[in-house]
Amino acid sequence: RDLERHYELGGETVRALDGVSFDIERGEFVAIIGPSGSGKSTLMNLLGALDRPTTGEIRFRGRDVATFDEDELADLRNRRIGFVFQSFHLLTRMTAADNVALPLVYRGVPRRERRERAEAALDAVGLGDHMHHRPNELSGGQQQRVAIARALVGEPEMLLADEPTGNLDTATGEDVMDLLDALHEQRGTALVVITHDTYVAGKAARTIQLRDGEIVPTGPGPLAPTAP
Repeated sequence: RDLERHYELGGETVRALDGVSFDIERGEFVAIIGPSGSGKSTLMNLLGALDRPTTGEIRFRGRDVATFDEDELADLRNRRIGFVFQSFHLLTRMTAADNVALPLVYRGVPRRERRERAEAALDAVGLGDHMHHRPNELSGGQQQRVAIARALVGEPEMLLADEPTGNLDTATGEDVMDLLDALHEQRGTALVVITHDTYVAGKAARTIQLRDGEIVPTGPGPLAPTAP
């Protein structure tokens, strides 16, 4: 509600977000779209509890996130929200299975259970036969699938995907979006995709368009996908 995020830059105040309000419902697929500098990344950081607004309020399941202490914020990020990034952020010395299991380590899940859940998550994204491969042995699309499996292994309530196709070729990007859409449908996880790509945004049930830190009024429903 009424989110604002200001930064001081060169003696001037930059209003990265300026009075943004919206709801995301349980199980909803929403795309947040806008050009570079529109405030998308700032908004993602706020939605993921990675940053705090200058003013305004973020409520998760009815509770103001500003009231969370550091342990509760860490728990929110580890248990309730899954993250998929443009650059994958996989640990190069670890296998796919170990990368996927990593969030469960911080929860104190026993080793055997971690392995079983990581293998199930990799199976779900079509990489059950690649669990012992390291990132440099995988294609870009496969690395992003590992990142998706890692985000989903903890069974989050909301999945935040920041430009998930940004480092992929068109065909691979389409495959990744189809996978995210299918997993969203199967699991009922709320899916929020941050993108500048109208084709990607057109996959969502609802689109929030940002420009200069503000929401641009649009008609109901998704954007019509343009040809990739």
